[in-house]
Amino acid sequence: MAKAVNYTPELTASIVEQYQSGVDVADIAASIDKSVRSVRSKLVREGVYVASPKAASKKQMGPTKKELLIELEQVAPFSVDGFMGATKEAINDLIKHLQDA
Repeated sequence: MAKAVNYTPELTASIVEQYQSGVDVADIAASIDKSVRSVRSKLVREGVYVASPKAASKKQMGPTKKELLIELEQVAPFSVDGFMGATKEAINDLIKHLQDA
């Protein structure tokens, strides 16, 4: 028994042409009643799909938590061992508070 063909050569040529002319993958999928994932996979197999660039991370660089804890240890009149679970922002706020006091 022959396996059913999901994408005929004509359909494949059509979606490749649409994709290369700038039609969004979601629009192509909706027009042929297939999932976006299916269409994207087919375009990848055809060697034409180009992944969109990922958004840049919004993380702010700065001192690590370990570095902040070392700084806190220098200004705090108590042990800082219990602060490993605190956020960097909370540790920073505590350092500023102790420095201002």
